[in-house]
Amino acid sequence: MMGELPIRRLIEACAATVAAHAEELTALDQAIGDGDHGLNMQRGFKAVAEAAEEIAALPFGKALHKAGMTLVMKVGGASGPLYGSLFMAMGKAGHEAPTEPARLAEVFAAGVEAVKARGKSDAGAKTMLDVLVPVQAALAEGGDIAAVRAAADGGLAATAPLRATKGRAAFLGERSIGHLDPGARSSALLVHAVCDVLEEE
Repeated sequence: MMGELPIRRLIEACAATVAAHAEELTALDQAIGDGDHGLNMQRGFKAVAEAAEEIAALPFGKALHKAGMTLVMKVGGASGPLYGSLFMAMGKAGHEAPTEPARLAEVFAAGVEAVKARGKSDAGAKTMLDVLVPVQAALAEGGDIAAVRAAADGGLAATAPLRATKGRAAFLGERSIGHLDPGARSSALLVHAVCDVLEEE
């Protein structure tokens, strides 16, 4: 059994980690993108954090949907629609907060499938899915928090040798090899932030 998910603390933790790593995300995006991932993510999660009290008062599914809508409205570039799709699809799949790991895996899987559809991509294309798909697999296998963290870190590290085939980085071709994907990095940061909160519960 899992405890009740503390929505407000999860929002605050995610916003804090994005703010703390905004410069790093910007630097990663300057290498293979247009350099705005850090600021865009910071702006989006700041807006979610400012609405944290309102969001946390909603039922689980509606809370995730509102968080996703806020990200779509506030995060520029491709990241807004992709992260928005992740949260909104999870909200649609999980009207009530999951209390079992297997149910959490199902809800997360719905979000990952939405990101795949929105980005017309999958793991291996040097995107956030290189983190999200391994994390989904770890959850589906009943992995504990350590396994989820390891999946996120392994997926992120695996983006460095990949040649980008999606997004602005794809225009660089071979020059995209050797760089971590900024979207994968922000995804890994968010996974760790969620794990930190759940460990404290």
